[in-house]
Amino acid sequence: MTEQHHNDPLHGVTLKTIVTELVEHYGWERLGELVPIRCFTTDPSIKSSLTFLRKTPWAREKVEALYRQLWT
Repeated sequence: MTEQHHNDPLHGVTLKTIVTELVEHYGWERLGELVPIRCFTTDPSIKSSLTFLRKTPWAREKVEALYRQLWT
């Protein structure tokens, strides 16, 4: 199981870190195009994004998948 965690880029990474790094890499506009959710397209902020993503599993999965793509 340790090997599985070692290969998972999400292991030990907080949702806040994921969103922050995606915003730094893509910017809000591009991030909103890649994952079209209102918290990325309308008055975006880290706080509103975290609130929405914590309550919405399908959106969180898309954001996590995009983050994984950065590391592959």
